[in-house]
Amino acid sequence: MTKSSTPIDKHVGARVRMRRMMMKMSQTALGDALGVTFQQVQKYEKGTNRIGAGRLQQIAGLLQVPIEFFFEGAPAPQHSGRSREATPDYVSEFLATRDGLALTKAFVHIKRPAIRHRLVQLAQELANEG
Repeated sequence: MTKSSTPIDKHVGARVRMRRMMMKMSQTALGDALGVTFQQVQKYEKGTNRIGAGRLQQIAGLLQVPIEFFFEGAPAPQHSGRSREATPDYVSEFLATRDGLALTKAFVHIKRPAIRHRLVQLAQELANEG
């Protein structure tokens, strides 16, 4: 019986990728530190292969974040009665790219709110041209 990946597997994997990229660490370097191949790291990051609890703890240590980091903005469990706002998939996917991470880092360093607002307006105008 094969277990298929779930939205939480994909979310955790995307957060692993985002943090690894923030640290400028290659998939090979993370794989070597974990004792797995870079292909296995790719499968973790895509959510294709689930990350066990012990492995997630190891990854958290290597990436210097608490385990909770990987669950921030995660979709709420289906059986949960409480509702929790999850980060849309496109946001997680964007932040897991080199350009997304670079743009986000640059944007948060812009001190003047008016300039940030104008940059958002420009991006919206460019998006509407297509």
